[in-house]
Amino acid sequence: MAQDFSLRYMLVDGQGNFGSVDGDNAAAMRYTEIRMSKIAHELLEDIDKETVDFGPNYDGSEQEPLIMPARIPNLLINGSAGIAVGMATNIPPHNLNEVVNACLLLLEKPESSIDALIKLMPAPDFPTAGIIHGTSGVKEGYRTGRGRVVMRGRTHVEKLDKGNREALIVDELPYQVNKKTFIEKIAELVNDKKIEGISDLRDESDKSGMRVVIELKRGENPDVILNNLYKQTQLQDSFGMNMVALIDGQPKLLNLKQILDAFLRHRREVITRRTVFELRKARERGHILEGLAVALANVDEMIKIIKAAPTPPDAKKELMARTWKSAVVEGMLKGAAMEFSRPEGLSKEFGLVGSGYKLSDIQAQEILQLRLQRLTGLEQEKIVNEYKEIMNVITDLLDILATPARVTA
Repeated sequence: MAQDFSLRYMLVDGQGNFGSVDGDNAAAMRYTEIRMSKIAHELLEDIDKETVDFGPNYDGSEQEPLIMPARIPNLLINGSAGIAVGMATNIPPHNLNEVVNACLLLLEKPESSIDALIKLMPAPDFPTAGIIHGTSGVKEGYRTGRGRVVMRGRTHVEKLDKGNREALIVDELPYQVNKKTFIEKIAELVNDKKIEGISDLRDESDKSGMRVVIELKRGENPDVILNNLYKQTQLQDSFGMNMVALIDGQPKLLNLKQILDAFLRHRREVITRRTVFELRKARERGHILEGLAVALANVDEMIKIIKAAPTPPDAKKELMARTWKSAVVEGMLKGAAMEFSRPEGLSKEFGLVGSGYKLSDIQAQEILQLRLQRLTGLEQEKIVNEYKEIMNVITDLLDILATPARVTA
């Protein structure tokens, strides 16, 4: 996940040696450090808001997310490869902008065809670049879930010896091709005289990029040598698309539209669950603020009750036994507001009743823990303003749940 030649969008920001396109091994753990990349944080966004289910890990010692909230379609932008019993998957990586545009099209026009999506996502986007040779296999993969992507390395020709000789320069290799193995294969073919016309071969790659120099003999045609390299080496390779993924826990072969639809359904569920979580928290906070607002409106009488009570439990019991008046709370809770702001599970005997307001257990406890500095005029105003803001937030969250268009916005 820290190799820029393996993942299109790296999920790990690594410090140290994490291997190379030549197949070199990564350094030992003690010599490397990692942190999550910026895009990896998008996979975990809102995971603390009950957006996904958790289950036990391999030994039952911890709970782990069964899936990620994933604000980005990582399955498509980074691809996936794996083998299991009786099945395998091999999904190529894609360009994030193209995938997002395809998602937007499906949101606007759910009936869009696969061909319409292909216009926005014409082909995979491999991290090692290169050239995709022909699109028939790609289109077949997008339409059926299985296809063959033909990849070629990117090359150019340079003049040598004042134009008397030429050299083929390999700038990019097909995805997952080992550069060291590729060079060794060319050398083997030259030694076996299966490819003729090459006078020298060297690797001039550095931090600025890949550069494999294939010097040609005088008078040799670069196109002929290049075609031989395509035929006999991995300068031309193929990627077998087999887009199998888990849908509701079941492996399925998916076409392009089905994968995008699955991601959009997942995001709708995540946003809905996040909104439900935020609504519950807002109601709980609003309920506490209601109690504090009631306390501020009756502060003198409450202080007398608390001072007269022998123990804190007795004080709480007395606070809950009374019916209190609060013009601010009563004014905001009249009508429908009383129902949509009420926390789930709160008994009908608490909250706004016919003759005033009855405090719940948690409200009475918060009042007993109220610091004296909260009784200043400025602090009282802050509590009332926060309560009004919470009421607006609750209204907005309820509107999101009632409006499907806002869930997908």
